[in-house]
Amino acid sequence: MQLKSKITSIILCFILAITAAAQEEKNRAFWVHEDQVKPSMMMEYEKASKDLVSACKDNNVKDIQWSVASMDDGTYLSITPIENLSDIQDMDFNDLKEKVGEESFNKMFENFNKCYDNHGDYVTILVPSLSYMPDGLTTNTPGQDYRVWHRMDVSPANMQKLQAKMKELKSLFASKKSKMHYRIYKSGFGNVGDYYVAVISAKDAMDYDTKSVENDKLLGEEGQKLFSDMFNYVDAYSVKRGGMRPDLSYSAVNEIANTSKE
Repeated sequence: MQLKSKITSIILCFILAITAAAQEEKNRAFWVHEDQVKPSMMMEYEKASKDLVSACKDNNVKDIQWSVASMDDGTYLSITPIENLSDIQDMDFNDLKEKVGEESFNKMFENFNKCYDNHGDYVTILVPSLSYMPDGLTTNTPGQDYRVWHRMDVSPANMQKLQAKMKELKSLFASKKSKMHYRIYKSGFGNVGDYYVAVISAKDAMDYDTKSVENDKLLGEEGQKLFSDMFNYVDAYSVKRGGMRPDLSYSAVNEIANTSKE
């Protein structure tokens, strides 16, 4: 009976391990609304954004949430986790509109519209199998709201080759116990062209730059060669800096646990 109990426990642990691994490897989707704000209108845009957040909080608006990241070039990303595309349709401001009235509601969004000429929506996918976060994959990095985005555009013909190199890079980071953790996102629905983005969190610009220098030394020539091999499959590469903006983000009280932090 004791042996049977031990076997049952072993099987249960095995099943739990498989389940945990499966959950860890599951890709996560995020709906992103991108506003390309004019340099002269950034202060106006942030005021409009804060007014919207205040209105949502004051009226306890349900069924909608977003986290905001701002980039140094005036790009603002409003990010919401989704399970599928139908979630996007279900997330709207009807609750707010009913509570504040149509005139006040329209005025709020008119204040946004004058701040940019270009904006749009798309889906991005967080890829655990390519991400390196040995302490656990999460977009929530307390005390590290600074962000650096490394974007790599790739042709369809080279996607598999680039993925293979990115997996090698993750293995190298892990073997060296690198402290430079990163999350990998790939382009999803609504994007034209294929690309990957490596997102790195830090306390501030100095913290990021210090980690970057230390990481280069840690990886050494092996890392240099692997990066060089990887970039053979990259059509275009760009880097943007910025950070998360909790002051421009909103989540209903019952949805705080699900709010994105990227």
